[in-house]
Amino acid sequence: MMLPVTRVLAFGAWLVAQSEATLSAPTISIFLKPPGVIPPGGSTTICCICERGYGSFVLYKGSHRLRALEQSGSMAEFSISNATYEDRGIYHCHYLEGGTVLARSDELEVSVEEPRLPRPHLSVLPGYEVSVGDDVMFHCTTTQPNTSCYLYLEGQIRAQLFSREQGDYNLFHVQKGDSGRYSCQCYTMSASREWSAVSNTLDLVVRDYTLCNAVRLALAAGLLLLLGLITAEAARSRGCGSQAGTAAGPLR
Repeated sequence: MMLPVTRVLAFGAWLVAQSEATLSAPTISIFLKPPGVIPPGGSTTICCICERGYGSFVLYKGSHRLRALEQSGSMAEFSISNATYEDRGIYHCHYLEGGTVLARSDELEVSVEEPRLPRPHLSVLPGYEVSVGDDVMFHCTTTQPNTSCYLYLEGQIRAQLFSREQGDYNLFHVQKGDSGRYSCQCYTMSASREWSAVSNTLDLVVRDYTLCNAVRLALAAGLLLLLGLITAEAARSRGCGSQAGTAAGPLR
């Protein structure tokens, strides 16, 4: 017995809707802006981002619900100003639609410590602007011996640890996603960990010149084609004018 065509189509549409709903399950990320350990009296912002922009966010500290976050598009922010040691803790965000929690972020640790080490300096080689596929080396310089340093990328929850021997961190074959604002922060390796302030920031720009060159070539080809059409049209017009002049010559 064959099912009616309308039922088959309806079942197919339901399957498509279910697959799209599964594929579009929201994910949520959380990070500090600017990143790093906060000094007492300092300020930072906890940011929560979801690819959907029509729900709501709720911020938790541990198991304690703090408040719904002010939302701008797909991002919500919670500002910490004049930070105290009471602000230390583990934070996470929930994303809700219609009162239903659809996504939970990873945990974000917020640390508040008095900086006791000199501020490091961050530099990058070969420069602030590189091409896709290049290798990049960050160097965090500090005058304090026996320290380790973290490399921060704004918008990322996890920091990268510099090599203890050289104080370098290498990014091989960089991609567009490696662009962003970087900083570093150092700490002592003793039992009572002491921190520096966060370094200067630098903006790394990764350009895809392959794509730019492809666009340029396409534009050049389009321009040549246009010039060819204009030349052909001009030649055709001259030919038509010459034939008209011959046909209208004087009668003898």
